[in-house]
Amino acid sequence: MNARVLIVTSEAVPLVKTGGLADVISSLARTLRKRGIDASILMPGYPAALEAASGLQDAAILPDLPGGPGRLLAGTMPDSGVPVILLCTPGFDARTGNPYVDADGAEYADNPLCFGALCHAAVSICSGKTALAPPHVVHANDWHAGLVPMLLKLGGVQGIGTLLTIHNLAFQGNYPMAHADALRIPPEMRNADGCEYWGQLGFLKAGIRFADRISTVSHSYASEILTPRFGHGMDGLLMARREDLRAIRNGVDTATWNPADDPLIARPFSLVDLRGKTVCKRELQSLFGLPADPFAPVLALGSRITHQKMADVAQVALPEVLKRFPRAQVVILGRGDHGYESGLAALAKHFPGRVGVHIGYDEQRAHALHAGADMLLHGSRFEPFGLTPLYSMRYGTIPVASRVGGIIDTIVDAGLSGAPPKDASGILFDGEDADSMTAAVSRAFALYANPSRWHAMQCNAMAADFSWEQPAQEYISVYREVAATAAKTAFDPPVKLIVSEDLLYMTA
Repeated sequence: MNARVLIVTSEAVPLVKTGGLADVISSLARTLRKRGIDASILMPGYPAALEAASGLQDAAILPDLPGGPGRLLAGTMPDSGVPVILLCTPGFDARTGNPYVDADGAEYADNPLCFGALCHAAVSICSGKTALAPPHVVHANDWHAGLVPMLLKLGGVQGIGTLLTIHNLAFQGNYPMAHADALRIPPEMRNADGCEYWGQLGFLKAGIRFADRISTVSHSYASEILTPRFGHGMDGLLMARREDLRAIRNGVDTATWNPADDPLIARPFSLVDLRGKTVCKRELQSLFGLPADPFAPVLALGSRITHQKMADVAQVALPEVLKRFPRAQVVILGRGDHGYESGLAALAKHFPGRVGVHIGYDEQRAHALHAGADMLLHGSRFEPFGLTPLYSMRYGTIPVASRVGGIIDTIVDAGLSGAPPKDASGILFDGEDADSMTAAVSRAFALYANPSRWHAMQCNAMAADFSWEQPAQEYISVYREVAATAAKTAFDPPVKLIVSEDLLYMTA
């Protein structure tokens, strides 16, 4: 019997991406399949996803979903062959831009119905109402899939384990309880023991309350979310379920983010031959309209431009950095809150020839940024994991980042003064003020001016192992925990037959 896992998500590369969640889902699914797990992805059928997926065929008609009828299309990811199931509904058909907010940054009013429909579609697959094979485990991700564990229990669907992964606790999916009827949530679940959260219907609250296990994406973040500072109001609920909480760090897609074999960068390079990074730096400067200067330290920002990512602090700190270091250049890539976007874009006018800004996201610029920059500024008020700094490290670009969440687990701090530790791979700073950020960037520039120390940090960063191999095995172990008794052995490691001259034996 092959172990089957249905991964329910709102996005996955290369179909739709707004952040690290999309990278994580696709990489995890691909690694699971390499390990013999029959992992499939269920996600919304946004127009971009329908255009990009391969071999789509009708899989089911679902006439009674919240918000109207829908249908399931089954196909594969175009780059990996991972099976993907797309839910097509009128609501998702209209998501031609950002899947969650409109052009003005306002959340779509029908989000609860659209993602509620996604959760009901998952339950239809699990209950055998489609031609698709029901999974042994449903892996729900973030609030968009948070209703799945509760709906399975309400529907009396047995024999299917559930895992909820919290990628970012700040996004909770809280909506007026008036949606409960349309989502077919009975009155007995509309209370504190069910999905009610401060008078609202809580998608993530329902997942935390009813999933067999809960996981989050780094060890430090798993500890932080049990505290009032980082728990976003859910620390009490999570504390009550702490015995079921697992910390499984994210991984990096080491094939996609590989400077030695990256078709999106100007010239490949590696840990043993960094000469190509100079060419990539020149390409980055050209892409962002900056003068080609191999000796100018290039500081990059490449993330969502939001309050969480300290965009407000960067607006104050960067002018001071540029004044202190007349040769420094800054490149900014990302999108987010319009006010912060405008504030950062204005820096290019105040510092012509020294600041390049691209509001938006595309893979070529993202890869060029990590390959060509000298350092990455990654401020964050909270950080469940922090994929972007790890991408930069793969390319020998040193992260300057906040000391929070998963960043604590992955970056070895060089400190703000003195000789850095031999294993240093970045610079961490505390606080949420411009002075702290400026001091950390100044430390990075000082280390950059010392080639031997800087090269040692680059080597440490590029040599760090953040592959998916260990995290994938940890997920499989949790799947085995929650799977029905009859299915647990399907998640056991495959038995290998080893033959020697003297004996024949088996090993896992």
